[in-house]
Amino acid sequence: MDVSPPRYRRFSRPGPAPQSAADLPAYTRRNTLAQPVARREPVEHIYPLADGKARPWASLILKSSAKSGKSVPTFFEKEHINGSFELTAEKGDSIQSVTVTVTGRIVTGSSTDDTYVFLTQSLPLWSKADSRSSGTAAKLLGDCVWPFSIPLPKAVSLKDPSYDALFRLPETFLERHTRASISYDISVTVSRGKLRADSQIKTRFGYIPTTRPDPPSMLRQMAYRQNTILPGPDVDPAGWTTSSTAVVRGTIFKSHQAAVHCMLSLANPLSYTRGTVIPCRLTLESNDTQALDMFSAPSAPLVTLRRCVRFQNPSTSSKREVDWVQSFEDVCRAVWWPAPNGNDAPYSRSLEGEIKLPKDLASTSSIGRFSVSYTVVVSSFETVGFTPSSSQPILVEPVTITTSHARDSPRPNAYAPPAYAPLPIPRQHHDFYAAPATTRLGR
Repeated sequence: MDVSPPRYRRFSRPGPAPQSAADLPAYTRRNTLAQPVARREPVEHIYPLADGKARPWASLILKSSAKSGKSVPTFFEKEHINGSFELTAEKGDSIQSVTVTVTGRIVTGSSTDDTYVFLTQSLPLWSKADSRSSGTAAKLLGDCVWPFSIPLPKAVSLKDPSYDALFRLPETFLERHTRASISYDISVTVSRGKLRADSQIKTRFGYIPTTRPDPPSMLRQMAYRQNTILPGPDVDPAGWTTSSTAVVRGTIFKSHQAAVHCMLSLANPLSYTRGTVIPCRLTLESNDTQALDMFSAPSAPLVTLRRCVRFQNPSTSSKREVDWVQSFEDVCRAVWWPAPNGNDAPYSRSLEGEIKLPKDLASTSSIGRFSVSYTVVVSSFETVGFTPSSSQPILVEPVTITTSHARDSPRPNAYAPPAYAPLPIPRQHHDFYAAPATTRLGR
């Protein structure tokens, strides 16, 4: 961190889809996802403090990578928080010090006990005591400007009865339907004597870490570069993770029992950049051809990306071990189409698919009492005439969502045919529940 002495100057700143491969329309492979974007030029954010006066007597100015000056200031990993503080000191103003502070918090409720501070960085801009010791003016008078530059750490060390570890600085997380949040703010405090109140300017800012997946397999990279079809698990086994076989059981048209064997394949590595896609494959096997045809319709599989926000709230726990609170939400759904030659075998069907990830999807993160994690979930098959024997998920595969692309690797292509638009998610999981501290989510 660095700070320059104040500069005195005039204060002049103003305050229905096809059902078979034969029905597929002709289309061209697209490469429209996540093209390299140049970092924006810094924009200026101004936060004035007037205190009932005709014009501001102090202003906090920040320069950030946000879209505009009206947006919340946004800073990326390795960026400094650059800005300045401007102040007009009147005669007789008993200012003792000026300090800028950056704070990161986990907030899990409305009381003070529901806030956990994981980052605090303070930078003194001016101090009356230091001015006296250095022989400079001990009082501020007129228009003053203090530029500052504060580097954000890549990680923070946290100690708690349950952990002592180094955590990567998490991305800002603030959503209306989720009780827990990760927030950052920057404030400038003007401290005065005992008989006068202090003044403060404070504003939130967004922080985005740089997280990347490992490069995909060489065959998948080649397909992306040449804009060709992705090789499947049978051709590129290193490029896919295939689940164990799960059996889906139920009743067909209330007349007979059916069982379909299901395997889900996801492209390796199981880490994907937001704004791109998760390539998927689904293999179905059964000697019941009626059930097989019903399950292999592109609209039938309900496969979603499910987010879990997990946090601890000590103030609401009456037990010796603090409970973890978990909330789940299905944030996007896979779209499917028949795989080439996927219907050739009499007792097997194959579907190709992908999950399109929103550009603003929160990245995977974990710090102390808070975490954001993701799984790809095969929930059920939505087909008329089939009644499942269980409502439990069929298959679950943990995945990681990152903020940046793999190094030295082509950007992923989107392969979904234009006729196959994403279907709506039939239900959202906004439910909250407390689980014992030892509980682990697993497959």
